[in-house]
Amino acid sequence: QVQLVESGGGLVQPGGSLRLSCAVSGSILRINTMAWYRQAPGKQRELVAVITRGGNTNYTDLVKGRFTISRDNAKNTAYLQMNSLKPEDTAVYYCKADTYGPSFYWGQGTQVTVSS
Repeated sequence: QVQLVESGGGLVQPGGSLRLSCAVSGSILRINTMAWYRQAPGKQRELVAVITRGGNTNYTDLVKGRFTISRDNAKNTAYLQMNSLKPEDTAVYYCKADTYGPSFYWGQGTQVTVSS
């Protein structure tokens, strides 16, 4: 079974930083795109950032200039560096990986709380 293991979430003060990691394991896969989503209380899940295998990136305007998505293809791992965090960034963050086939996979989610 393919598994996406997320780490790096937690509690941080406004203006602080966190770095999330998402490691894909359990199968030999060639990952197409990897993405980070988030879901705040009472809100719909939204796309935060996406990165292609070649390294092209896109971000929601809400995080542009503050967050950076990156990946290490040899490790099948994606990262989300989050700087200048705001209370409105508080959410459960989910990693998603797409293969070149029909399969895609979600991580279990990790809580990010930005509060003083």
